Amino acid sequence: MHDGDDGYHVSRRTLLRASAGTATLSAVGSVRADGDDGATGTTRWFDGDCPEATLEPGMTHCEGASAEGCADDHPATTELRSAVRDTLETGYPDAETLLEAGYEPYFDTLETGDDSWSHWLSPEFIGDGELLDPERPESVLVDNRSWRSIGVMFIATLDGDPIDPPAVYGAETSEAQCSPWHAHTGLPGRFAWWYYRQVYEQGFRHGELELPCRTPCMLHVWTVDHPESVYAHDAPPREYRDLAPADDPDFDTDAVPGEDALGWDALPDEALPERLPGDFAMADRFGIDLGL
Repeated sequence: MHDGDDGYHVSRRTLLRASAGTATLSAVGSVRADGDDGATGTTRWFDGDCPEATLEPGMTHCEGASAEGCADDHPATTELRSAVRDTLETGYPDAETLLEAGYEPYFDTLETGDDSWSHWLSPEFIGDGELLDPERPESVLVDNRSWRSIGVMFIATLDGDPIDPPAVYGAETSEAQCSPWHAHTGLPGRFAWWYYRQVYEQGFRHGELELPCRTPCMLHVWTVDHPESVYAHDAPPREYRDLAPADDPDFDTDAVPGEDALGWDALPDEALPERLPGDFAMADRFGIDLGL
C-alpha cells in the first residue's frame, strides 16, 4: 500500500499481521437468499443441482472407490509411502522449499493452534494427467507448527477437470481393492478448490465463477505415523507430529518455525496471491466458520 502524500510504505505482510483474526467467515461475493452472487453472476451455494452439498465440512467416497481393502502393511502401500517420503525429504521437506518449487499455499482454519496444517498446491502438477505419481504430488501437506511436510494429497484432474482416479491396488487382481479416494461436498472444501482455481489458475479472468458441487477426487498419503491409516482423511493427532522445527527460512519473515504458526502473515510479500480468502465478502448469514 502506498500513500502518495507522505511516501510511507506498509508491506502487505505487516497489514496481515495487524488484521489477523478479524475475519472468520469468508465466502464468494455477496450472497443473496436465493444463493446467487448478486455481483458476479452465477455462483450457486445450494440448489437442486447440488443435493449432497452441506454447510459444514463434508466428504464422500468417489464412485467405485473404497478403503476397505487398504492395509498399511500391504506392499503397494509401503512402496507408495516410501516413495512419497523420499520425494518430500529430498525435494520438498518444508515450506521454504515448497515456495522455491512453485507450490502455492492454502491455509485452513478449521484446525487452529498446534493442530493446524496447510495444503500447498502445485499448478504444474495439477491436471498434468500423471496420477498417483509420488515424484509429482499435486499437493503437499504441511504441519503449521514445525513448518515441515508431513504427507501429500493426490488430486485426480486433467486440465483442472475431475477425472476417475485409479486404485492403489486390487483393481486388476482378486484381492480386495484399495482405492481410498474422497471428494469434498461441504462448503469449506468446495470453496478451497474454487479459490485455488480462481486465484492460482486465474479462473476469474476467464469467467469461471461457479462454485462446484464437489471437489475432484483426492487421496492422502501421510509420511508421519497415523493411528487410523496411511490414507486417513484427517491429519494425525499432534503427538504424531512432534517434529523438529524447520530451519529458519531465507525469505523475508519475522516468524520462526516452531515458535510461530505458519500462515499468510508468515510469508513474504512476493509469495502472497492477489486475493486472500478473507478478501472475499463476508457470509455471516451462514453463521459458521467456513475454515478459510
